[in-house]
Amino acid sequence: MLGTAAIEVEDAKIDVRPTDIRRFPQAGEAYDTVEIATDRGTTVCRYYEAQGARNGVVMVGGTGGGFDTPARGLYPRLAEDLPNHRISALRVQYRHPTDLVESAFDTVLGLRYLESRGVAAAGVVGHSLGGAVAIQAAANVPAVRVVVAIATQAAGTDPVAAFAGRAAILLVHGDRDPVLSHRSSEGVYRRAGEPRRLVVYEGAGHTLDEAAGSLYVEVKAWLLKHLPGTLV
Repeated sequence: MLGTAAIEVEDAKIDVRPTDIRRFPQAGEAYDTVEIATDRGTTVCRYYEAQGARNGVVMVGGTGGGFDTPARGLYPRLAEDLPNHRISALRVQYRHPTDLVESAFDTVLGLRYLESRGVAAAGVVGHSLGGAVAIQAAANVPAVRVVVAIATQAAGTDPVAAFAGRAAILLVHGDRDPVLSHRSSEGVYRRAGEPRRLVVYEGAGHTLDEAAGSLYVEVKAWLLKHLPGTLV
């Protein structure tokens, strides 16, 4: 049974109350499809399980919808690799990908699902809108120990100031992002406490395709460093 959490985003409060959970193994795939039903609709996830894992990572995209991923397949690459380090991974598909509140709701559902599978410490990785979503979800789920915000927007990131000493945050942006200026990530970095890290890639755009290889190494290293007891 999943727990209950509340999200506060711009004075909106959302109660996370799952009514049904269904899991479907996908033949020949590395993941199972997980459907989490609530009175707000059904959130669909892809679950990459590491047997007996006590750590997990949730990955969310931006406003593109679907199982959105930046940096030339960063999320599927991470999701298939992290179980080798005894970390379960979950990719979340938003029900309403342009809505910060509803997307944060979906992400908290994903974190609660990992908790129901035995995960005690979690990370959240988000791109664009998903950077703010990751910060909102982390602020409302004490089990989150690591946040990675990639090319994040500024709106909705205020809770980052409360992370100091509890959740380590990595901020990544391209200096040629035509959608969201890298100054958004710089502003979040200034408001964040330690542990924190800011990486700005020269010549990279919004999806950071130009820095995909380096970004993969950076994100994976940050997760392994700050999730407790991981296998490096």
